[in-house]
Amino acid sequence: MGESCRKSTITADLHHSGLYGRVARRKSLLSARHMKACMEFAKKQRNKILWSDETKIELFGLNSKRYVWRKPGTAHHLSNTVPTVKHGGGSIMLLGCFSAAGTGRLVAIEGKMNAAKYRDILDENLLQSAQDLRLGRRFTFQQDNDPKHTAKITKEWLHNNSVTVLEWPSQSPDLNPIEHLWRDLKMAVHQRLPSNLTQLERICKEEWQRIPKSRVFLLIDVPAAGAERDAGCGAERAGADAGRGGRCPRRVA
Repeated sequence: MGESCRKSTITADLHHSGLYGRVARRKSLLSARHMKACMEFAKKQRNKILWSDETKIELFGLNSKRYVWRKPGTAHHLSNTVPTVKHGGGSIMLLGCFSAAGTGRLVAIEGKMNAAKYRDILDENLLQSAQDLRLGRRFTFQQDNDPKHTAKITKEWLHNNSVTVLEWPSQSPDLNPIEHLWRDLKMAVHQRLPSNLTQLERICKEEWQRIPKSRVFLLIDVPAAGAERDAGCGAERAGADAGRGGRCPRRVA
């Protein structure tokens, strides 16, 4: 302390620590009222989204990892292994959905999925799931950009039924919170040891309905920053609208 130090030495130390001098970015100043309004808007928007996705579950396959405590040299002891059969013993494809209010319908897909079959599944299950979850008619439906989902007959059905679709970035499966529920489901199903595909489907639907509402709400509530962006409540967008009453634009179509 008290010793002189050259500016170049200080600069070098800062650079070594990963700090560099930069011009501060300009960012709209939000009042507490505007920030609160945006948070409330984002929360309402998130709660009105019906998330969906497909997954495959193997009958005897490794649907989830299993960890064991074992001694060295006992990796292949029966108690430390997971039983498998060739080709997994068969599998089923599932299409499910959920919202902040809970899980919606879980549908087993028979045969190869195409746009027509996807449209039929939506026709039989989507609006009913929204009704069961009390989302009302003004909910937003999330689906990825699979060609079946963007096919003409699918878009026509969604348009004819006045379903708003959330704009979804390409190659972004990790953004969908339903991935966490698929992991939960596969772990729960694995513990019940179904012996055939009929049992597997039944157990999947039972465990899907057993997922606590607190679990699904947490998945929607935690990633607030990302959800706020989806709802159009980015700080810069909100700040730009501050002069027009602080309303946050909706970015779903």
